[in-house]
Amino acid sequence: MDFSDRKYVIGTIIVVVALVFIVRLFFIQVVDEQWKAKAANISERKITIYPARGLIFDRNGKLMVGNTAVYDLMVIPKDVRNLDTALFCKVVDVTLEQFIEKMSAARKFSSYKPSIFEKQIPADQYARIAEQMHHFGGFYSQSRTLRSYPDSIAAHLLGYVSEASRANIEKDPYYRPGDYIGANGVENIYEKALRGKRGSKLVVVDVHNRVQGSYKEGRYDTMAYAGKDLTASIDLELQKYGEALLKNKRGSIVAIEPATGEILAMVTNPSYNPNLLVGRVRSANYQKLAKDTLNPLFNRAVMAQYPPGSTFKLVNALIGLEEETITTRSYYTCNMGYYYGSRRLGCHAHNSHTGFHYSIETSCNAYYCNVFKGIIDKYPNAETGYNHWRDYVMNFGLGRKLGVDITSEVSGFVPPSTYYDRYYGQHRWKPHTIISLAIGQGELGVTPLQMANMCAVIANRGWFYAPHVIKAIDGEPLTDSTYTVKNHTGIDPKWYEETIQGMYQVIERGTGRGAKFGDIEMCGKTGTAQNPHGKDHSIFIAFAPKDDPQIAMAVYVENVGFGSTWAAPITSLMIEKYLTDSISRPHIEQRMLDANLLTD
Repeated sequence: MDFSDRKYVIGTIIVVVALVFIVRLFFIQVVDEQWKAKAANISERKITIYPARGLIFDRNGKLMVGNTAVYDLMVIPKDVRNLDTALFCKVVDVTLEQFIEKMSAARKFSSYKPSIFEKQIPADQYARIAEQMHHFGGFYSQSRTLRSYPDSIAAHLLGYVSEASRANIEKDPYYRPGDYIGANGVENIYEKALRGKRGSKLVVVDVHNRVQGSYKEGRYDTMAYAGKDLTASIDLELQKYGEALLKNKRGSIVAIEPATGEILAMVTNPSYNPNLLVGRVRSANYQKLAKDTLNPLFNRAVMAQYPPGSTFKLVNALIGLEEETITTRSYYTCNMGYYYGSRRLGCHAHNSHTGFHYSIETSCNAYYCNVFKGIIDKYPNAETGYNHWRDYVMNFGLGRKLGVDITSEVSGFVPPSTYYDRYYGQHRWKPHTIISLAIGQGELGVTPLQMANMCAVIANRGWFYAPHVIKAIDGEPLTDSTYTVKNHTGIDPKWYEETIQGMYQVIERGTGRGAKFGDIEMCGKTGTAQNPHGKDHSIFIAFAPKDDPQIAMAVYVENVGFGSTWAAPITSLMIEKYLTDSISRPHIEQRMLDANLLTD
């Protein structure tokens, strides 16, 4: 056989083989009903595997935020055939109207792609649905987790998780419709660490919604990776105690470990149970909380701006010493107030001949009016002197954001000199024009967090780390320079020692002597902030022990009067609880716990 004959033979073989395949395919796809049935009864389904969100523990390893399992009921509209709607509505616990509305929304999204029909079904409720799933072609479940709060505390601090918005999805391609995202607080700031990484799995299912196994033995599956766990600086027991003490009061408590800037407790009240903003009830509960006249969603610790009151005299004392406009031997007269022109800024009764330490002990207004005026008058004009003074104040972390790792922090307000230029005209104002700044009143606005940080600065003798809530991610300490670089005030540490001596005398025999407990040397300062809308605010700052500070605090209680009445006892109890894990004054504790100071 020559080459040309072999060519025809090979060609014939190829044609015959091709015809065999064509006939066989035709038989399988068109003639044989068995293969039709198999093709109709078997399909692949891509299931998203949502990672467990990272857990949050307190500084002692106690769980603050956990996860609980829920299920989303998914639907692919094109696969929904011959559905017993009455049975479905009964099992899933939806009305016929809700069923029609949800199916319409699913078809609008896509008839071929899965979408959520009913979300966040608790595990106990889903068990009943799972038993009937084989009746509901086109529907399947997808597991995921929701947040849970075992102790129902620290709502403002921790924040909450919500469904990713369109803006979230457009900003970050990681997110898809139906994903969850940290909405505020720690959950928002550490979202990328907490969220983990989703995975996916292809499975083969039959017409009865029964999974037959992995597609191609899992060749196309991807793993999900759980989010990273966070270790908070919060002391869970101290946080719980602070929330109990502040119950039925308006105000805030912030406690900081001076040596690290770690926040030990951050309490704001009125507050809410963080479990209210979890799951299907979140939207309805959020609306109720938003309309509540007590404003429980407002985080007073970082958002409320109050005058610092007499606690601010400590800052003026330190600036005056550094600027050498006073010494620890400087004395001023106080005859029930500071007199300038025909006006008087009043003061309470105490010995008239007032020295440095005694001025702190008795919180003398006249003394600090003289100090403030002396600082400003040191310079050629009021604007220049004021700007130097303001620079010192800002170095204490006042009038600016500290960079705390939760959302919604405000900067407070220490007016620039241009603020007074606008009101009084350039070169037309003097120290007496703004003399109320000497005693922490006037236009000054500070947050409780800033006040606690100011107290930590004094405890540290002139420096601070930016306050922060999270100390480690998956066991690794934070490396963010925001929280690892010291901030200095530019005031010599020796002047802090003198000021601290005055704060010590406040507790031993001065305006804060009611806060003293046991043998621990505590240093503090009372304050009363004027409030144009009602009774004054009660303020107290303190740290302890004196020579080895472990905790620095600020407490604001709104509309209740003097600092020594409410803020000082609460501060004292918190410090005693933290340092000794006990309370030696149960009668004072009970008075604080029982007091209801909320007014409409």
